[in-house]
Amino acid sequence: MNDSDSQRGSMTHANPGPAVPPDAVASTTGAAIDPAILAAIPHRPPMLLVERILERSDDRIVCEKTFTSDEFFVQGHYPGQPIVPGVILCESAMQSGAVLLSDKADASAGVPVATRINEVKFKRMVRPGDTIRIEARLTERLADAFFMTAKITVDGQLAARLDFACAIAKANG
Repeated sequence: MNDSDSQRGSMTHANPGPAVPPDAVASTTGAAIDPAILAAIPHRPPMLLVERILERSDDRIVCEKTFTSDEFFVQGHYPGQPIVPGVILCESAMQSGAVLLSDKADASAGVPVATRINEVKFKRMVRPGDTIRIEARLTERLADAFFMTAKITVDGQLAARLDFACAIAKANG
């Protein structure tokens, strides 16, 4: 953890979650990131966009992420009226899907990468202070291609939905 990570972990926010143990990785909200997420996917702050796993089954996962005004992507989107970019919502959904798939694909073979995104619909703006709930479902698997659907809600209201596919890309090195 570098100095900026330590400083980020000590910031106070409206909804910081549980205290961060000294050896834990903190999200941009200052909350401890679920260790199962860190073990499942290679993403790290500030581009790790999933903080907590709420539910998980063989073909479905429910995760959460709380956004703050400190997130780099809301700094200029838009000054005075910050909105979480839709592409960030999509990335949160795909990361949740990658966590779900982590036990279905050989992690030593590579990293999960998006190969397709379809039928994206944005229904509600997401702002700093909002906690998104992401439900991702595996709908089909063809060899090492995984087809999924996701919905993102805030306070029970649909914010976005999308269909996407991902595959395992060979790791460098």
